[in-house]
Amino acid sequence: MTYEIEIGRSKRAAQAYSLDDVAIVPNRRTRDPHDVSVKWQIDAYAFETPIIGAPMDSVMSPATAIALGKLGGLGVLNLEGLWTRYEDPTKVLEEIAALKSANGDFDPAITRRLQELYSAPIQPELITARLAEIRDAGVTVAGSLTPQRTQEHYKTVVAAGVDIFVIRGTTVSAEHVSKNHEPLNLKQFIYELDVPVIVGGAAGYTPALHLMRTGAAGVLVGFGGGASGTTRRALGIHAPMATAISNVAAARRDYLDESGGRYVHVIADGGLGTSGDIVKAIAMGADAVMLGTALARAEEAPGAGWHWGMEATHENNPRGDRVDVGTVAPLEQLLFGPSHHTNGTSNLVGALRRSMATTGYSDLKEFQRVDVVVSPYEAD
Repeated sequence: MTYEIEIGRSKRAAQAYSLDDVAIVPNRRTRDPHDVSVKWQIDAYAFETPIIGAPMDSVMSPATAIALGKLGGLGVLNLEGLWTRYEDPTKVLEEIAALKSANGDFDPAITRRLQELYSAPIQPELITARLAEIRDAGVTVAGSLTPQRTQEHYKTVVAAGVDIFVIRGTTVSAEHVSKNHEPLNLKQFIYELDVPVIVGGAAGYTPALHLMRTGAAGVLVGFGGGASGTTRRALGIHAPMATAISNVAAARRDYLDESGGRYVHVIADGGLGTSGDIVKAIAMGADAVMLGTALARAEEAPGAGWHWGMEATHENNPRGDRVDVGTVAPLEQLLFGPSHHTNGTSNLVGALRRSMATTGYSDLKEFQRVDVVVSPYEAD
């Protein structure tokens, strides 16, 4: 059932909720946190945690993708980023971190410089080299392209031995229409690949259902970006995440029946800056979470405490800023503690375990059934 409110005489709108608007409620037995499993598996690939590193240059380098993989998560490398445009992007990353702003996070001069740095051409041989580096470390290999670049580079990516292919954009549609060029046929593309594909973002029931019908192994919910994204201000597009995850989870349920048992994973992507956000995303129906800001705070993060996404570098319509998120702890401590922070920025997995134990659930699928209430946000 969908409840709509009247905005004016000519427009009605559905009521939607952000993760800040909801809270989980203990309503059954409790458990020891050590007895809780946070394992996640997609296709043939099993992980000790449901944590995916977002394909953002401030978050994932080959080294941090390897480190996250060895800690039980999945690192996704941005195959259109600095690591595939520059033989050694270290100096470029240092320059981005050192850029001075006269206007806080937003400064047209910084945006202009980001656009210039990302105008360097993508080098296919670097795609191959970066993915080989991750593979040689013995962890699951995942790389991301936007829908616009997928046709151009996917053969290089597959030949390099990627295990999981991610197609990630602000909004990805299974029914893209264009008079200017041949659009990517997702259904045919995914059918012809021999690797599982995660695709998104999507924020509603119908577009998510269409993406599931293409054969995708997972659907990203949201528009990514999080703290660094300005899509709402620039384009007027926004999806409150609690409602978006719930709607896409409903599409997963209905597609499971429609397909005769094919399960498509729902992955929350964007606006998950704290452990509490991660907990509530899974409570709303997500199988896993893709983290940008939360992992950009790791000491090993390439952004050195700064965070930005590909949207910030768009040559014509940038929709993101370089933001200062600070540095919290080494990656392992950020994920597993011990924590010295009370604001949910470290021991992310430990907090998830404790929330599951406090509400009495033993694994992630069970925890999706936890009781949730709408609760006006109050600052702690």
